[in-house]
Amino acid sequence: MNCALADGLRIVEDMTPAVLVLAGPVTREEVRGMCDDVRGLLEATRAGAVVCDVGGLGPPGLGAVDLLARLQLAARRAGGRILLRDPDLALGALLNLVGLSFELEGQVEQREPALGVEEEVEPGESAV
Repeated sequence: MNCALADGLRIVEDMTPAVLVLAGPVTREEVRGMCDDVRGLLEATRAGAVVCDVGGLGPPGLGAVDLLARLQLAARRAGGRILLRDPDLALGALLNLVGLSFELEGQVEQREPALGVEEEVEPGESAV
C-alpha cells in the first residue's frame, strides 16, 4: 500500500494562530470589518483558529456578546474557530448565561486528556 503526502509537512508558523486585539466599545460597522479580518486571518495562517484578545474590550455587555458571537460565526463559516485570551470573569459568566461557549487560549480541548495526568487505580484493580 502506497501513500503520498499532499503538501508535505506544515511548518510551525502555519499552525500558529493569529491574534486579533479587541479594544473598547465596537460599532456595528467595525463588527463587519472584524468579521472580515477573522476570515482573512484564518485563510492567511491556515492554523484553524484566531485568538481574540478581549482584555481591553471594556465592561462586559450585550454588545460584547454580539461581537463575539458574530466573530465565532464568521470563523466557523471559514472553517475555523476563535479562542479567547484574557477574558474578564464577568464576560465569561455573561457568555455562559446567554448559552455561548468559547474555548480559552491554552485550554485543553475536551477530547484530549491533559498532559501528565494519570488515572488513579483502586485497590484490587489491575493497572492496565
